[in-house]
Amino acid sequence: MITVNSTIVLLNATVTNSAGTSVTGLSRSQFTVFEDGVEQNILSFENESTPFAAVILLDTSGSMEQRLSIARSAAIEFLYGLRRDDNAAIYRFDSKVSLVQNFSNSRDIVESIFDLKADGMTSLNDAIYKAAAVLSSRTEKRRAIIVLSDGADNSSGKSSDAALKAAISANATIYTIDMSSPDEHGIERVQNQGVLKSLAGKSGGTFVATPGGPAMRNSFKSIVEELSSQYTVTYEPTNLKKDGKFRSIEVRIKKSGVTIRTRKGYNAPKGK
Repeated sequence: MITVNSTIVLLNATVTNSAGTSVTGLSRSQFTVFEDGVEQNILSFENESTPFAAVILLDTSGSMEQRLSIARSAAIEFLYGLRRDDNAAIYRFDSKVSLVQNFSNSRDIVESIFDLKADGMTSLNDAIYKAAAVLSSRTEKRRAIIVLSDGADNSSGKSSDAALKAAISANATIYTIDMSSPDEHGIERVQNQGVLKSLAGKSGGTFVATPGGPAMRNSFKSIVEELSSQYTVTYEPTNLKKDGKFRSIEVRIKKSGVTIRTRKGYNAPKGK
């Protein structure tokens, strides 16, 4: 289990209006943070447009055989939308997790991405855990994990809960893109979508239904816009117990007509 080892908690919060557009220009005095229902003292507040680091996770398992070319195009589309100082890496995952392209702010794509084949099992949770590990050493405060998958994990050594906790510990927001075929129906697809929705929602990110064409481009454009316009807030918890327990987080904002998203909580460190 990965936990927050520092006593300082960092939150990246997204504020949107009713149209889903990012709301900028808000001040520190408009934000209030609660941990387990107790108001916390905000230590720092940033609302500048700063660079972010992202890991793109590309599902290349056998279940993606009919959708791999679309997922690959989606990964490339995201890279094309990055700003000059943003950095992104690409990992593939099937029965194992492998690096395709290391962190770079270049829009150039390694040729090997076009040689990827769909085969093997699906280690989605292990992939998220790996992405969290590499992001934890990055200097950027804003970090994201972009998951392009049908959500059907059947091979991971890590649980979905462990993967989520790792992402939260790394201060990474998870964005999940459902790559299952729109022709698929049944309980299995609903369950897989539920996993993707949960990972995104609990980390403060969003779930995107099966993309295609303009919808896919618009989805990635909004993700890049969101990451570049987040508010970064830190606080030191009033509860200093190192009991390893889950602490719920709620951020409230003094402005009508807006919605705020951030992670739902974290696991306190465990020790003396």
